[in-house]
Amino acid sequence: MSAIITDQFRILNSDTFISSVGSTNFCYYSFIGLTNSSDYDPNWDNSPLAPIDSFNYSNDIWDTIVGLTKINSDDVRKVIRKIKWTSGTTYDMYKNDISRDRPTTSNKSSLYSSNYYVLNANYRVYICLNNGVNPENPEGRPSLDEPNFTDLEPRPAGDSGDGYIWKYLYTINPNDIVKFETANYIPVPSDWKTNSQYAAVRENAATSGQLKMITISNRGSGLGNLPQTYSDIDIVGDGTGGKATVVVGEDFTVESVEVTSGGSGYTFGSLDLSSGGLLVDSSSTSPVFNVIIPPSGGHGSDIYRELGAFSVLLYSRIENDDQNPNFITGNKVARIGIVKNPRKPGSEDLLSDNKISGTKALKLKGVLNSSDFQNTTFTQNSQITQTIGTGKTAVGRVISYDNNTGVLKYWQDRALAGFNTASLIQSTQTPEYGYNAYSFTSTPEVGGSIEILGGTKTLGIDTEFSGLTTVINNTTTYNLGQEFDFGLSDPEVEKYSGDIIYVDNRPSITRSANQKEDIKVILQF
Repeated sequence: MSAIITDQFRILNSDTFISSVGSTNFCYYSFIGLTNSSDYDPNWDNSPLAPIDSFNYSNDIWDTIVGLTKINSDDVRKVIRKIKWTSGTTYDMYKNDISRDRPTTSNKSSLYSSNYYVLNANYRVYICLNNGVNPENPEGRPSLDEPNFTDLEPRPAGDSGDGYIWKYLYTINPNDIVKFETANYIPVPSDWKTNSQYAAVRENAATSGQLKMITISNRGSGLGNLPQTYSDIDIVGDGTGGKATVVVGEDFTVESVEVTSGGSGYTFGSLDLSSGGLLVDSSSTSPVFNVIIPPSGGHGSDIYRELGAFSVLLYSRIENDDQNPNFITGNKVARIGIVKNPRKPGSEDLLSDNKISGTKALKLKGVLNSSDFQNTTFTQNSQITQTIGTGKTAVGRVISYDNNTGVLKYWQDRALAGFNTASLIQSTQTPEYGYNAYSFTSTPEVGGSIEILGGTKTLGIDTEFSGLTTVINNTTTYNLGQEFDFGLSDPEVEKYSGDIIYVDNRPSITRSANQKEDIKVILQF
């Protein structure tokens, strides 16, 4: 039993995914995290560990997320491979019968894996309808003229005689270049079938006739009684109205062939030479032609299908904002990813805010001196502890500390409870504070304290502080990025909710206050 899932199913899946991004029933967020990658592997920056596809690994990812940003419908585009036009390159041409039995010029066994379209220097996209193929050059010829026209009908790009025929499809919008171009991919318009900007190309596909190209495989011999042009030759097949013109040269072989009327409805076709008066008898050899069948609706009717747009790019920007500082600075991050349908804390409702803090936080104050919180430092990724009761110690790791506000962001990962984060297995070594994962608290038990150990000064949880903003020195108001309740703040997302659908472990980068990161994730369906 043999079966295949076709490329058209992949295109359908990409359509479905893009529709879900704009739906109220779904939400997607990109995230950054993993500030302690060297704990997983000292050689991480040279060779990051490969992600693991398991529920257990997803939990570890959630433990290390520090910030999330929403992906909106304007942040997603279908993309196709970037194939830049380069002089001297032999490109493939569009054919509807490419397969493992009929490979392309570049020996590709499928249309979508072949180089049959190009991007020019002005970000215009063209499909190759003829790559100069003829009996003397059965694999085509090098392209010498860069296409740069915006004419609706296919034509050569220049005067070199390279034999190439190009069809203009679209010009990439400058805004889309910024957001959706990568080293290997270019965007396809998001609204091809409805946007008036592309109406001329769509209408040309529908009204100018479908058949555009006929190539010559064998020129034949002994044709006709004298060199001449044979017009009004019927293109026969399952369509109607197709006409071609054949020119017979002085050597009584076919010199050229051209579609003069594209007709409609063809899925196969051939030339009836006798209909135009070109007779082939026993003393002559019949020429062989290939009628190239265009996509359904014509070239430019449905560019997603024509160009094989089954890849999707998700764009997001991680940017520091003084008014809403959800993304940490001063520490490293070594992981990016995409999560589908994360929820609001303690709720079944989906997240909706554009920027989300993924960390726990403490609002600290000086214990011995009220201003000590402004003069202390915490070593990144080092441990902080709080004695919350007799024989009970809460342990966390420092993500970042803001001297202006006294906000310490931290996480509590499984390594602190005797779980090896590198291999994600239970450690055989007893952790310093036992296997219990105690939470930091503003209401310690008997024998406990609000003091937080780990900084260079003696600080404690500011149990009197609740809110989203704080005023320093009676002059400056700071937005803390997340809501505090008696000096404690939880992540603005329900941890372990939703589905992590993409993970990329990367060499670590240090985030600075004036830094922006453009995240571009390619999903292939």
